[in-house]
Amino acid sequence: MATTYSTSTIAPNGFLNAAKDVMQRLQVRATKYGQYRQTVKELSELSNRDLADMGLNRSFIKRMAIEAVYGSDEA
Repeated sequence: MATTYSTSTIAPNGFLNAAKDVMQRLQVRATKYGQYRQTVKELSELSNRDLADMGLNRSFIKRMAIEAVYGSDEA
């Protein structure tokens, strides 16, 4: 009786490229999250009057930060 063995279809370079891609995406996400937190911090430090001058309410801060960093398509 013949026995067959399957081998992995992912070449070592393919795995390394996939790992690099994952690391790059994680780095981008971490950078964007840092920008989001900084934007929320800076907007939160503004007075209610300053926010009103920009047409904002304090309850809009997180939404505005999301739109500023991630674009209007993000949830």
